[in-house]
Amino acid sequence: MAIALFMLFNYNKFHHAVYSSVAGEFAGYVYTKYDNVESYFRLKKTNDSLVKANAQLYNKLRQDYNIPDTASNLAVDTIRVDTFSIKRKFMYLPAQVIGNSVSLPNNYLELHRGSSQGVQKDLGVTDIQNNVVGIVVDVSKNFSVVMSLLHRQMNVSAKLKKTGETGSIVWDGVEPNVVLLKDISKDVKISAGDSVITSGFSDKFPFGLLIGTVKDAIIDKSTGAYTIRIKTAANFYNLQYVNVINNLQKGEPDQLLKNVKKTNE
Repeated sequence: MAIALFMLFNYNKFHHAVYSSVAGEFAGYVYTKYDNVESYFRLKKTNDSLVKANAQLYNKLRQDYNIPDTASNLAVDTIRVDTFSIKRKFMYLPAQVIGNSVSLPNNYLELHRGSSQGVQKDLGVTDIQNNVVGIVVDVSKNFSVVMSLLHRQMNVSAKLKKTGETGSIVWDGVEPNVVLLKDISKDVKISAGDSVITSGFSDKFPFGLLIGTVKDAIIDKSTGAYTIRIKTAANFYNLQYVNVINNLQKGEPDQLLKNVKKTNE
């Protein structure tokens, strides 16, 4: 049978042409599928490289360094980043998201990075665009759990970028992409689309990270202040990688505050 087919396709030009065409199409199909699979694995490798590159860039930002104020007049734009008086304050650690919820009353993320890779409790977490995502609440050797911004116990100090007023970001458990900014005076002029950023009052996040943009605002009758609905900058439906932010200078002010409290008790 095999010999007959060989002679048919080899010595008959019409059948040979048909066979060549079919074989070519089949080979092309196989090569295309193989290339798609190979491209998928190349894409994951590329993604990992981009995440690491992002973290390296964030680690070079000016706000990640802290300069002791030793002069009466401080010209920020004349300071060299290689002087010994400059100390790094924030360090970004990239991590892969392996678990995430958005529709529960209290939502969490799970990260494939733990204490062995530099993660500690109470560290801030952002997405790879540096938008606020949450705070680390538990850590094992190789994994960590993050309390999402979409959690009813979450509270982040925030500021209206345009006017400078500060308030607290909370979540009411209603919409997975909307949080609330509270304690803003009703005298403040607010417009849809205004940016809301981290205030810098927390030791978990640097000043100026984007939390979201104003969607609308209502007056809270019980307080007489605004409750502002904020559309989150982070897309909580599609978090694949994040950055854990380690405040390397957290210990000193914490100890100083403890000493003051102890002295005045």
